[in-house]
This record gives sequence, structure tokens and C-alpha cells, in this order.
Amino acid sequence: MEVTLELIKYIFTAFYVYIAIVLVFVILTENRNPTHTLTWIAILTLLPVIGIIVYYFVGRDLRGKKIFSHTATASLYVKPTNTITKQQITKKEIPIAMRKNMLLLKSNAHAVVYENSLIQPLVDGKTTFNKIFDDIKNAKEHIHIEFFILADDNIGNALRLLLIKKATQGVRVRLIYDHIGSYQLSDAFIISMRNAGIYVEPFLPVGLRFGFSKINYRNHRKIIVIDGNISYTGGVNIADRYVVGNRLGFWRDTMVRIEGAATLGLQKAFLTDWYLTNGKAINTPKYYPTPKLFNTNNAVQIVTSGPDTVWPTILHGVISAITNASKSIYIQSPYFVPPESILIALKTAAMSGIDVRLMLPQKSDTPIVAAATRSYFNRLMKCGVHILFYKSNFLHSKTIVIDDYLTIIGSANMDMRSYEQNFEVAAFIYDIQTAQNTITTYKNDMKNCELLTISAWEKRSIWKKLTESAARLFSPLM
Repeated sequence: MEVTLELIKYIFTAFYVYIAIVLVFVILTENRNPTHTLTWIAILTLLPVIGIIVYYFVGRDLRGKKIFSHTATASLYVKPTNTITKQQITKKEIPIAMRKNMLLLKSNAHAVVYENSLIQPLVDGKTTFNKIFDDIKNAKEHIHIEFFILADDNIGNALRLLLIKKATQGVRVRLIYDHIGSYQLSDAFIISMRNAGIYVEPFLPVGLRFGFSKINYRNHRKIIVIDGNISYTGGVNIADRYVVGNRLGFWRDTMVRIEGAATLGLQKAFLTDWYLTNGKAINTPKYYPTPKLFNTNNAVQIVTSGPDTVWPTILHGVISAITNASKSIYIQSPYFVPPESILIALKTAAMSGIDVRLMLPQKSDTPIVAAATRSYFNRLMKCGVHILFYKSNFLHSKTIVIDDYLTIIGSANMDMRSYEQNFEVAAFIYDIQTAQNTITTYKNDMKNCELLTISAWEKRSIWKKLTESAARLFSPLM
């Protein structure tokens, strides 16, 4: 008996060592960031069995592995209208830095530049949902909705009933929800919509039936498109917390309502994801109507990023915007565990005399992320970055304003998960008026903030400093 147990133990150990060596080889040959590489090698070495399980679920790098075949989506779209070419971009009378950003996103994300849209930032949950519901009520042809979280609460059920009503009126309704983000959604909720003729699809479902290989790659996008003319994107999910709050208080978030040409970019993003969820290509011209043009003199690029893209396009766009800033950088993000490239860009900008402000929530729904976030503060402040703690309620807004001209509003947090693992979307808005409106909101939010100082921050207990540093070690996993 003892010989048999020893033999089993020997075989198991040898098998584990073999698997671990193979995985280490795979990780090394992926040529990732050295910090990520060392972290995963340490996990596989120090956590037998558990390390392999953790790596399988959250560690594999699927970027460029063609989770989805984008060559198959090439025929999905009709030719966009009211856009400009690379040659026209170089001749536009806008700051050179903004032209560089446009050209970058056109190259790495194939992000079309749409002109003359109507842009309306929305910063209050009640106002946001009222606008969304009013636009849906007026829909005549189709409604496309995609969210990370669709909650089975008052707001979620109000939307469900409204969509059912529109479907019975003959409006084509399509809805995508993330299978993990909306894990609490009941079968009855989904079935009631499908029975009414609404087309509902989960994004990358996981479980015994579907497998667990892609559990770490979630669709964090928030998109609404109505009749191909009106659209929304930003950070808000379909949940009561944005109207009545939860244990963290009221959730302060930002959404942007777009009317006109740039809606076609969000339509393209949605229909791509629709194809990826059920394999049905939709390229009917009615989904890309000739947009209404507004006398707004703005330009918008809709940028999507995810593990299926060759480049981390939103990350590239943000780095470009920060490094090319000449006056100011105003950032809001609920989570801040950035890649080293973002940290270097922010520090360099601040030391160059640029007004860099980083607004983060004092409260957090993820304590380990909050601890890791705090580990960055000391060096950022020493470089001149102004860090503001949003004290009342919970800040969930994801906005960046550069030089009173470029406003970035989308679903991506300023963390490695958003930039490298999630499916995200962002609107890069080149417009003085939108920037001014967003900065006004930012300064109003500052009234509820505490400005951190180095002297006060360094007085934290050694235990807090140690906890924050330990949490930061796991930042590649967050």
C-alpha cells in the first residue's frame, strides 16, 4: 500500500512539474511585460496546483490568438458617411497633438473620424436613464443594447418592460449582456424578453455547457443605438445604484449621448459584437442611415479594444493623449492600477509643468484593488500629480480631458484589466464645448473631494503601507 501511494505521489509530482515547465516556457515565449512574466512564474512555482488553476482562468494571454475571426466581419459594414481621410486629418485646423491622436487611432484601431455630431455628456443617473428611456420610447425601427451589467432590479425591469412594449410595436430589439457581469440575471427575466420577440444574447457564456477557458475575458462595453441616429456610451450600467445608490452611496458616473454621424461608429461596434455572439452578419443599409449633420464643428472617433485585437488600442490612444498634452490632464476613474506606460506618461507630464489631476473614489467596492491603487500615490504626488479623493458617495466615472479640447468618455477604467483583457469601448471627442462641459463637471466634483498631500500621506501606518505594497504585487491579476 505504501509503495502504491508513494508511486502515485511521484507520478503526480512529475506530472505537475512537467505541466509547470511547459507553462513557464509558454509564458516566457509570449514576451509579455517582465513584471507580468515574473508574477506568473512565481505563482506557478509557489502555489502548486492552485497556480495552474489560477493561470488557466485568468493568466493566459489570448490577444492575437484570434478569439474571434475579424476577417469574417470585413463584409459586415456599409461604407460610412461623413468621415474624413488621413490626408484630410493632416490638413484640419486643430492642434497638432490632436491630429496625431486621430492618425494613431485611425491606424491601430481603424477608427473612423466622424464630423458634426451632437454631443451631450450626462453626469446624473436619473437624468441619464430618463434620456435613454425617452429615446427608446421614440424608437421607430430598431434598438440595440449592450451592457456589462443588466440588473434584475427596478431600473432593469423598467427597461425590460419598455423593450417588450417596443418589440410588440414592431421595433427590432437586440440585446447583449455579459454572462459574468450579469450573472444574477434570472432565466425568467431573459425568457420574458425572448417570448416577446426580443433577440437576447449572452457574451462569452461560461459554465459546464460552454466551458471556462474564456472566463477572464469579459465584455465591459456599454452601448445603446436607436434607429442608427442616436447612441450612448460611457460607464453606466443598467442598475438602481446609479439612481438610489447602495452601501457605497449614490454612484456618480458619466455617459455621453451622441446624435448624428458618430452613432455609426457605435452601431459598427454593436453589430460586430452581435456577429461574434451568434454568427449572424447584419449589413443591411438601413442600420447605417445617412446621418443628420449638426453645426457643431466637432470630430469623434469610436474606439474598441479587446483581447481579440492586435493592439491595445484604447491604451495607445490614452498614452498618446497624455504624452502630447501641453496644458492640462483631468482624469476620473473608479479603479487605478495602470500599466507602467501610463504611470511614466503621467509623471513625465506633471514634471513638465502640466496640470495633472487624478480623481479617484475614497470608498471602493474592491478592497484589494483600492489597496493596490494607494501604493502608487506617493511617487505620483512627488512628481507633481494632484490626487483628489472623491469623498461623498462613489465615483464610477471614466473620463479624461486633455488641453480643454479632447474628451475621452467610455467604459475603460484606468487599469490593466480594462486595457489588456476586457472588451471595451471609448469615444474620443475632439470638441472645445464638450471639454468645457466636462471640466465644469470635474470642478463641481472637486467640491466633494479631498486633495491629498505628501506630508499627510506619508504618515500612514506601516501596516497600511505594507498592505498596499503587497496588494500591488498582484496588480497583473487585477
